[in-house]
Amino acid sequence: MSGFVVWITGLPASGKTTVARLLAERLRGLGLKVELLDGDEVRRWLSSDLGFTREDREKHLTRVAHLCRILARNGIAVIASFVSPYRETRARVRRIVEGEGIPFIEVYAECSLKECIRRDPKGLYKRALRGEIRNMTGIDDPYEPPEHPDVRVDTESSPPEEGAELVFRKLVALGLAEPQVVG
Repeated sequence: MSGFVVWITGLPASGKTTVARLLAERLRGLGLKVELLDGDEVRRWLSSDLGFTREDREKHLTRVAHLCRILARNGIAVIASFVSPYRETRARVRRIVEGEGIPFIEVYAECSLKECIRRDPKGLYKRALRGEIRNMTGIDDPYEPPEHPDVRVDTESSPPEEGAELVFRKLVALGLAEPQVVG
């Protein structure tokens, strides 16, 4: 089976990585080769030279897009979990990946800023609200929600398993994954 890219975008603390991990587990259970690229982890080894300005975020995500394309063209199912706050940048990522005919599925992990601030597992929102962090998405830097995502996952009021299932069903509908047959 050929590779593809599932790009999960949403505010920090929206549940992107949790949905991504559940989806990766499900796909690996089908025998697919899966690579999960998480924003915090990838930034450390791919773009540690960059900050969080708009320009730096765009450079970082362009690098990630090329990495996704390389992995996917080698038959790997790539699940990329990145805030990726700007529509224009996400469109560029899509063009890079689809430029080689690789399927790209944009998933929006929809969660209100209020709920993300309440969750705040890393304490980033608290620090940003105190002025200790600049360019924090949702606080002093915008998040532009996708206007027409391929899959919209309500990560605020639905369990992450439901979100992963919605994405999985989309992959099945596109012929990128096989439904599990029980029996």
